[in-house]
Amino acid sequence: MALFVPKDRKSLFRQFLAGMYDAVVITDPNGHILEINPRAEEYFGYSQEEVIDKPVSMFIKGLGPEIVQRIRRGLEEDRHMIIDAAGIERKGDKFAAEVTVSIIDLIDPSDLVFTIRNVERRRKLREMLRTKEAAFSISHAALFACDREGRFMEANEAFMKMFNLADTDVLRTRSFSDLMGDHPLPENFAKALAGETTEVCIVAQTDSGEEDESLQITLAPVTDGRKVRGVAGSIIGG
Repeated sequence: MALFVPKDRKSLFRQFLAGMYDAVVITDPNGHILEINPRAEEYFGYSQEEVIDKPVSMFIKGLGPEIVQRIRRGLEEDRHMIIDAAGIERKGDKFAAEVTVSIIDLIDPSDLVFTIRNVERRRKLREMLRTKEAAFSISHAALFACDREGRFMEANEAFMKMFNLADTDVLRTRSFSDLMGDHPLPENFAKALAGETTEVCIVAQTDSGEEDESLQITLAPVTDGRKVRGVAGSIIGG
């Protein structure tokens, strides 16, 4: 379904484009650039004057004339199409991009609008999270995270073994005060909720009759911007 922009409202439409977070590239039905927004200038390193009537493939790798025509035919039945692609900066560097393509009535009723989102940061963030998750799972330290009320949300295998917890379902029925209610840990939990990181050494009594074990327990706030969402902690045997 085409998006029609009345001729007397095109200036408002361009103001809308200027305020968009994503890069926007408008082309004629053959994929030649008619207009780009400021975010596109920032993404790709070209001014609008430099790219008028250039092919959209200078921005998006692989979007040659045949592919543009295939996309346009596909849009006759769908309102929009989303493709994964590689954006190309002026200096030649590439970035992972999510491109949404739809039809717009700007000059020709079959003009195309390409909305381009740089997902390189998102991809790197996912890779970083996978790395952290791997480190979390294999750490010899017992690691855990609680919400603000002290309910356990996550813990690694070392923590589960330390407290004889069968699985995460059992873990989430327990709270910090259940497993670590000895002084000064509840007080340190409250300090973490207030934004402070604390470390304390305690002596843990074993059930097996072996010598008591010295443990170093670190508690720290889990933040989202300036807001504390919970508490994370580690337990290391002395």
